[in-house]
Parts: sequence; C-alpha cells; structure tokens
Amino acid sequence: MLDTLSPTPTLTHAAKLLSWYDRHHRELPWRVSPSAAKAGKRADPYHVWLSEVMLQQTTVQAVKPYFAKFLNRWPKVTDLASAPSEDVMAAWAGLGYYARARNLKKCAEAVAGEHGGIFPDTEDGLRTLPGIGDYTSAAVAAIAFNRPSAVMDGNVERVISRLYAIDDPLPGSKPVMKARVRELTPTDRPGDFAQAMMDLGATICTPKRPACALCPFRDDCLTLAQDEPERFPVKAAKKEKPVRVGAGFVAVTENGEIMLRRRPETGLLGGMTEVPTTAWTARIDGGTDAAHAPFEAEWEACGVITHVFTHFELRLSVFRTRVSSGREPEGWWVPVEKLADEALPTVMKKVITQAIPTAFAKH
Repeated sequence: MLDTLSPTPTLTHAAKLLSWYDRHHRELPWRVSPSAAKAGKRADPYHVWLSEVMLQQTTVQAVKPYFAKFLNRWPKVTDLASAPSEDVMAAWAGLGYYARARNLKKCAEAVAGEHGGIFPDTEDGLRTLPGIGDYTSAAVAAIAFNRPSAVMDGNVERVISRLYAIDDPLPGSKPVMKARVRELTPTDRPGDFAQAMMDLGATICTPKRPACALCPFRDDCLTLAQDEPERFPVKAAKKEKPVRVGAGFVAVTENGEIMLRRRPETGLLGGMTEVPTTAWTARIDGGTDAAHAPFEAEWEACGVITHVFTHFELRLSVFRTRVSSGREPEGWWVPVEKLADEALPTVMKKVITQAIPTAFAKH
C-alpha cells in the first residue's frame, strides 16, 4: 500500500474540504447549513438520526419523501415512540431492510422512556440505543452534537481510499480508512467535515467518472497522480448469490378484496404484511406449486417474480384465485384500493402486481 502522504494532512485537507463545502454543500431537509452551523445552530438529533437510519442502503432522493412523511406524522421522537408499530412499518414500506424500521421504533421508545426524549450526546451513549452501531453513533455525535467523531459511510470510504491509495481490499481495509478519517477530522467543525466528506463522495468523487478537476483534494490525491482513481476502493471478489424459490398466493374476493397476513416478528421481513407464501428463507427453498396453497381453490398460475435481497435472490411462482366474500381462511381482507396503506414490502407488491397488474395504480 502506498504511504507517501502530503505534509500536514489533517490541517490542509480539512481546510480545503470545508472551504469547498461552504460553497458547494447540498441542501438537505435534515441538515443545518454551514453558515447556520458556524453561528452556533445545531441540527436536531431526531432529524439526524432518522435520516441516517433511512439513508443506510438507500439514496438521498428515495429518502426525502419518507423523511417528510415521518416528520409530518411524528414530529418528535416521543411521537414516534408512542405510534403503533404497524403504522410505523406501513410508513416504512418500500425503503427495504425492514429490521431498520423495527429498530427505529425500539430506539425511539428507548429515547422516550429511558432518556426523557433526549438523545445521548456521545458516541458511547448513542451506541447503547437499539439499532445504533458505530456508523450511526458517529454520524449523530458529529452532526448533531459537534463531537470530533470519525464518520465512515460508503462515500467516505471511496474518498479516503482514493486520497491515500489504500489498495487493501474492503472490508478488511476499513480500520485503516477509519484511522485516516480520524486524523483528518477537525475539532472545530467535525459535523460539517463529516457531511462534506459525504457530499464530496456523492457529487464529485463518484464511483464512475469522478470529476477530479473539481475536487478540493485534486493536488493531494495519490490515485489521481497515478491516473487510476476508478480502481479504488478495492473490493474483495463477490460471492455469487444463492437462488431460493417459493410461491406466493393472491386470493381476491368478488368485491375486490385481497387476503393478507402478517409475517412473524423475527426473521426476514419480520412483522411486515404479506400475501400467503410458502416457507422459503435465505437458506432453504419453499414449495413452488399450487399444492402448497393456504387453502383449496382453483389456483391460476400467473408467472414468476424475482426479487434480490442482500444475500440471496428469490424467485416466487405466483398464483391467483377468486373466492366468495366472507371466506376467511386466515389473515384479513383489504380492498385493492387500500393496499398502499399496508406494510407491504417490495417483494410482496411484486407478487400482487403479477397477479393483479392494476393493484397499485392510483385510485
């Protein structure tokens, strides 16, 4: 690994980045502007925490409407803490990684019940809360409380690996990267510095075709000097994802109601709403034919949907049947036009759409 660093990296690099951030920062609904931050205004810890949890594995553009929806329904963390779990899961539906939503609710309850509605203001204190790990605790501590925490997300990894030409592959190189970030983080504006690193990775130091000519680190970047920034960060070879199979069953009444049920609280998509499916998991296949349906009926094959989870690919054979109203073999019945209000994960929306193409059309 190359280690020919430029002089005084902490001072010169931080100053360059913050100067760039003052002029080119993104305007985000959960963020306090650099000028306001310099004047002493702090970001709301609830807003920072909520946005950071939402942003994990998701884009800023995808998160903005969800963030606005959550704040509109639950303006304070105590409001979220007292909300019914099914309402929170339904509001989260579509953001994916549903364990985050369950932990979001548990964390809000802990802040409300154990901390009087006030977030702890240190990394150590924040890590005691449900669902908050190293990254989120560092981000909230830096951005909301101006603690000099080393904040590392995917954007920061890309910037730091290119700046110092760290050619050890991820994830093994994360400790080295975090040490570099810790060296660079200034004590006077750590929150702005953390957000500046994220903005730089999101807008300039992008995975493909980075705009190196516009980068505040262009004179210091070791990979740019070698004309190979796109080679970084180096990642370990990906393992091929296993494919799992199963079946999903969409039962519709003559009045246009669909049968739904709730998944177990633990496990994949825990606590979310679903149409009946066979017993597939990330490790085992489920049945794929109508013989595994939740009740006897004339089940019509409607094709196969594919959904990619983090660690595996799922292929579900979809079946549809018409039943008389009032039949309640299990679960509950919801009018098609009310499906958007249910806590249906994306994979279940795919199953329903395969069976009823107009199910999620605006009514």
